[in-house]
Amino acid sequence: MKKLLLKTILFALPRVLGFTARKYPAFRTRLLQRNCTAYIGLQDGSIGRFLEIRGGKVMARAGKATDADVSMLFKDLPTALKFLMPNPDQGEIIHAAKNFKVVAKGPDQLVVWFMQTLNLSQTVGLEMGVAMRDGTRRYTTCTNGGPLFVYVKNGRIQRVTPLELDDKDAPSWELQARGKTFRPLRRALVAPHALSLKSLVYSDKRILQPMRRVDFDPDGERNPQNRGKSGYVPISWDEALDIVSKEIKRQKRVHGPGSITFPMSSHHSWGNVGYYLSSLMRFANLIGFTRVAANPDSWEGWYWGATHHFGNSMRIGVPAGYSTVEDCLKEAEMIVFWSCDPESTNGAYAGFEGTTRRLWAKELGIEFVHIDPHNNPTAQLLGGRWIPIRPQTDAALAIAIMYVWTVEGLYDKDYVAARTTGFDEWRAYLLGETDGIAKTPEWQEAETGVPAKDVRALARKWGNKKVYLATGMTGAGFGGAGRGATGQQWARCLIMMMAMQGWGKPGVNFGCLQIGTPVDHHFYFPGYADGGISGDLMWTGNAVNNYQRMPHILTMNPVKQLVPRQQLPDAIIDGHATGYIWDGMSQEAQFAPFTYPMPGYSPIHMIYRYGGSAFSTVTKSGRWIDAYRHDSIEFVVNQSIWMEGEAQFADVILPACTQLERWDIGEWCNSGGYAHHGYTLVNHRLVTLQHKCIEPLGESRSDYDIFTAILERLGLGGVFTEGCSELDWVKRMFDSSDLPERISWAEFCRKGYYVVPPERPELRAPVDMRWFAEDRRKDVPEPHPLPSQFADEFGKGLQTPSGKIEFVPEILKRHTRDNPERPALNRYIPSWEGLGTSELAAKYPLQMIATHSRYSFHTSSDGKSSVTSRVQDHRARIAGHDFWLLRISPADAVARGIAHRDLVKVWNDRGAVICAADVSALVVPGVVKSFEASAEFQLVEVAGEVVEIGGCMNMLTPDRPQTQGTSSMSPNSCLVQIEKWQGAEAFKHSRIEAGVAHD
Repeated sequence: MKKLLLKTILFALPRVLGFTARKYPAFRTRLLQRNCTAYIGLQDGSIGRFLEIRGGKVMARAGKATDADVSMLFKDLPTALKFLMPNPDQGEIIHAAKNFKVVAKGPDQLVVWFMQTLNLSQTVGLEMGVAMRDGTRRYTTCTNGGPLFVYVKNGRIQRVTPLELDDKDAPSWELQARGKTFRPLRRALVAPHALSLKSLVYSDKRILQPMRRVDFDPDGERNPQNRGKSGYVPISWDEALDIVSKEIKRQKRVHGPGSITFPMSSHHSWGNVGYYLSSLMRFANLIGFTRVAANPDSWEGWYWGATHHFGNSMRIGVPAGYSTVEDCLKEAEMIVFWSCDPESTNGAYAGFEGTTRRLWAKELGIEFVHIDPHNNPTAQLLGGRWIPIRPQTDAALAIAIMYVWTVEGLYDKDYVAARTTGFDEWRAYLLGETDGIAKTPEWQEAETGVPAKDVRALARKWGNKKVYLATGMTGAGFGGAGRGATGQQWARCLIMMMAMQGWGKPGVNFGCLQIGTPVDHHFYFPGYADGGISGDLMWTGNAVNNYQRMPHILTMNPVKQLVPRQQLPDAIIDGHATGYIWDGMSQEAQFAPFTYPMPGYSPIHMIYRYGGSAFSTVTKSGRWIDAYRHDSIEFVVNQSIWMEGEAQFADVILPACTQLERWDIGEWCNSGGYAHHGYTLVNHRLVTLQHKCIEPLGESRSDYDIFTAILERLGLGGVFTEGCSELDWVKRMFDSSDLPERISWAEFCRKGYYVVPPERPELRAPVDMRWFAEDRRKDVPEPHPLPSQFADEFGKGLQTPSGKIEFVPEILKRHTRDNPERPALNRYIPSWEGLGTSELAAKYPLQMIATHSRYSFHTSSDGKSSVTSRVQDHRARIAGHDFWLLRISPADAVARGIAHRDLVKVWNDRGAVICAADVSALVVPGVVKSFEASAEFQLVEVAGEVVEIGGCMNMLTPDRPQTQGTSSMSPNSCLVQIEKWQGAEAFKHSRIEAGVAHD
């Protein structure tokens, strides 16, 4: 019976393929791409079928496996049927492939093409998108700023709009608080940069064909010293792929796989297939490479500091925020926004979803306080009290507030006694018993610039109210003042402050209504950091859920050598570097240094650069210029969408396409392993099919297709693809989730999205840390920390040796005794680059903070002639050039003769950047405010001086770690001087002569 079944399937296959080609032009076009003969059958030759694809037609004829271009040979009948029956079990297929129960023979390129062709026959008939009355077809996508509808007509994008829910979608949740009922809007409140997507697709900065540097000869002189200087010539894809694949082979043969590295930029684009932790990691692991060990650059102070007071290492030391929206609206009396500007940072990916919730709080009469050197957009929107503070002195203010609480008894004594350790030692420090200096409001005034009377008033009000403390990007951690020399001190102080106020009791928690919505936490869909298709179990969350639910071939990097991300340029230039690992599985791993190069491995000689520009996201960015031009770097390839940043330092450029020109799938705000349940930042859990809306422009290709083409030349295309196209992987991702229980694949492809119904009120997640405050077993819906990290019974207490919040962390006592910059007792240590560094401050008297931009997301939507760059608060067009903005107080501007929108030079010993002055009282004197992550990097010589005019502010920031013994960055510890740019007129004149500006 089984033999007859297999024979029937093989007999029907060519007829099915032929019928599909006649019915669907896209499949007929696919068959016209190649001529191929294929044999499918058993290894013993007892059953088989010979197919011939020629001229777009499929025919069956007699033949043997040895006569075919491609053969798929199964060990036995059961294995063949597992592969060829409808809806095969992927686990069985992977098992058979890994154990050679099926063998595909033939040229790798042809094997991949044939297998993808078979899969295409199953998907080519699906209706994608919804036809609209105006003749457009509406597709969907998701971005770093939220989900969009994309309208396409005649192969061209007409417009993009925020995704709106209809009556057939799941209902929204609602909350009752203080006699009022609140419901979220039925649309995606996306970030501004999301709406720039069309302009990015059609940008004049797009790279639309492969290119080679004019003076780079892979078989002769490579001239590394000219990277970033010389131009490019177009080449064919075959030539480009041959150069790259041959160089990979040469590197491995001459040096070993450790000589190749893949520095990448995070948050390049959204999606579970195209994200760097997915397809790039699969590609890199199959080649072998020296991994760039990322530092926790968005949560420095929390990972290196706060985590040791309360645990949460698998959340990188930040609070979780479960169900805090409801608790805050019902119970809180005041929200203190401390270095927190959610109207600009949007909780990373959540757009303006939290804005309406904060306006609800204002409607309810909840008070607001804002502590920030800059009167930021959140403070401007909500109002309340603004307390300006000098950058990087926040820990001093926090300590003084705790002093007032201690001496006036304005803290929760019962909580401190029952749920914490070490308070007596901390109290002694506050009162000056430790060092003879009482940490009074007067003590902090000279440091912070905040009047002592204001500190006392805030401390007393705070100590007598139920307060939510909003910190950093999500309101519950990340960024802000944690990204500077005193960042660890500040983050540690915030945990201790909340402990003194009874963290977890009603109305006392971290947050600002940005995180903690009552969505369903149990519907499974993998986040982007859960590994995607990578098969990587080491550096993603793949092993937690995704690998079991979507079986795929594991990929393992054989190279154990690491290089610290912040020190990568130094590692190249100096030949060595030391770093400290980011490992959320424990609190102890961060104390173990690693060195580069590692014995047994080659230093780096080849850089494969992927993703968006990252020049301006790394401190002291100018180091990268010397690194790219270093003699030891034999080859640089850049896989980029736009000519920006690092692309101009490549030897070969491979043109990638945008996310609207390829397939993917993702859930809004679901980052998976990096931030468990991150979708509680948004009002509706929303999974989107990221349609391929148009064909790739020019000769650009998707990252996945580029990786496939390179690996086919290395004989690894079949292993990489598993016979799948991007859309096939999207289907496998869909099947691995809970989506098939709620919506059919065909309907999902047509509609493009699914809204997960909210949790029923009686099943909503408990409030974060309520269990701890009430001394119960942990009951929030997360598995963290790992069972082995509990000192007591699993689920009882925190991930600390005592199981309690520790005012003086035991782990720091054990591991940092010889580190004066990282004491167990959280003493205030002034910034090593601040106003207290008198000699440096005399030369560079202004403190610069460069936060995330309100209008772009890192570098992904900046520059590139995008609509983002037309926003006057983002860039200013002067002499035909879009200059980055620098906000300066009227007093500092007058003292330097600077008027609004003058071109100014911002400089220190590390470099000079030209900006447009934004004279504003929103920033205090002595502080200048800008943004990190300009996509543009452009060094020019004007009037004999070399300056950067793209807006790369990180050229000026220090590369020193926050504290000794950590791999941490401190971009907000930066002293600069500013003057009206003397070369402005010469620059403007040169632009007029070049015809790119007018008088």
